[in-house]
Amino acid sequence: MPRQVVALAGAGSLGRYVCEAFLDSPDSDIVILTRSLHGKWFSDLDIPIQRTDYNVDSLTHILNDVHATILISFIQDSSPSWLSTHQNILSACHASNSCKRLIPSEWIGDIETFPLKPDFYGKTREPFRQMLRDQNGRVEWTCVSPGWLMDYFLPSGGNAGRKKYMKPIPDEFPVDPDGWKALIRGTGEEAQSWTSARDIADAVVELCKSEKGIWEEVTYVAGEWSNFNAAIATVESHRGKTMPKTYKSWEEIAAVLETPGIKDEEALPPEVEIAQVEEMTVKSYLAVPREKTLRQRHKFFGAVRFRNLEELLKEEGD
Repeated sequence: MPRQVVALAGAGSLGRYVCEAFLDSPDSDIVILTRSLHGKWFSDLDIPIQRTDYNVDSLTHILNDVHATILISFIQDSSPSWLSTHQNILSACHASNSCKRLIPSEWIGDIETFPLKPDFYGKTREPFRQMLRDQNGRVEWTCVSPGWLMDYFLPSGGNAGRKKYMKPIPDEFPVDPDGWKALIRGTGEEAQSWTSARDIADAVVELCKSEKGIWEEVTYVAGEWSNFNAAIATVESHRGKTMPKTYKSWEEIAAVLETPGIKDEEALPPEVEIAQVEEMTVKSYLAVPREKTLRQRHKFFGAVRFRNLEELLKEEGD
């Protein structure tokens, strides 16, 4: 197959796993797109870096200069600027000579059944998905949805040779492995799915190697379908001790979501953003559809080993 040049935009923690997976791939070269070089992990690696303010002219020039064929975005933003930045990315792909495949920054759950959740995705991601549909295939695209990142069950750091890059999010993720406690939203029996970051990265590499014209609007991956009660039991068994647990009811979460005036605000208060994530947890919005996920696994990811939580803990949890 022709060699791919993959541009990675806004590559943070998940992007670093994807970057490493591409570095291990003999079929691809990568380039990092970034606003600033300050304090970035990739400045220490032998990877081409291009600074950009994400305007159309800057992006088009870079994509043509490096002969990019695919752009993958990891830009995370709950404000309207996410939409304008991705509009510029799409316009640059249209204008470029060779960058005709795009994976926008989604990285969430079942966006086909729940396209407007969380609310800030409904205001930014769903309008962009419609723009992608309306451009009549000028750029091939897919949104990658892995459910929860399984790595949030792992303590910070990581074992020898398997460093963990995902930063803890104890305010959002129900399990805090560093503080050794859990704040379970709902009952803990609600359906969830999760995928290891390294397995997501391997899947993205395989997806980019696939033949042109076969991508679907949404590509789902999952290492396991489960719930938080079962997952915590697995973590406790691995560590050999009981994890203290508290619970937060749906009624408590809904009260925050119903705060007067928040729907009209462009920048949401942090507690409302957290409540929107909590809603997704309680309502199982992050559980990707099993049948479609398994079909796509057969279609795209025969070379990828998707680990469950017990396997991840044994391999990377110490």
